[in-house]
Amino acid sequence: MGGFTGEDEYGDSLDCEGALRQVYDDAFAFAMRNLRRVQAGQSVNSTGVPEVPRIVFEELLVNALLHRDYLVSAPVRLVIDDDKLVLSSPGNLPNNLTVPKILAGNTNIRNPVLTSFAAKGVLPYRGLGSGVARAVAAWPHIELVDDREAGWFRATIWRHGRAG
Repeated sequence: MGGFTGEDEYGDSLDCEGALRQVYDDAFAFAMRNLRRVQAGQSVNSTGVPEVPRIVFEELLVNALLHRDYLVSAPVRLVIDDDKLVLSSPGNLPNNLTVPKILAGNTNIRNPVLTSFAAKGVLPYRGLGSGVARAVAAWPHIELVDDREAGWFRATIWRHGRAG
């Protein structure tokens, strides 16, 4: 799996499979376990907060699950390294959608029935076309890549507030 992100080594990884809510819960818990905790102005006795805001991973994970290409027989993957978390979803952006268009709030629903189902409370889904913008507003150190050759959409969340 290391070559999948262009690297030979990684800290930890998880292939997410199963029912939609189970995949979400497992992947979210895995990411939160692997993020460092920082005090962020809290007292020394506090447990701290994740180094990357929770909302970032929540929004990007929901997008990975709702908008992946379910005709591709591959799981959503999460790879955690010392300097980044990489969330990869099988398939490319559908139709005329591009990364700049996503960042501008444009959307193109690949799986409308699944998205409708998620909007009824199955996942923490907050509205069409606004999740990536909310994630980037909360943590601008995110790189989105629509890798057409490999057939994956990848969100790299840089830790420590820096891009690679």
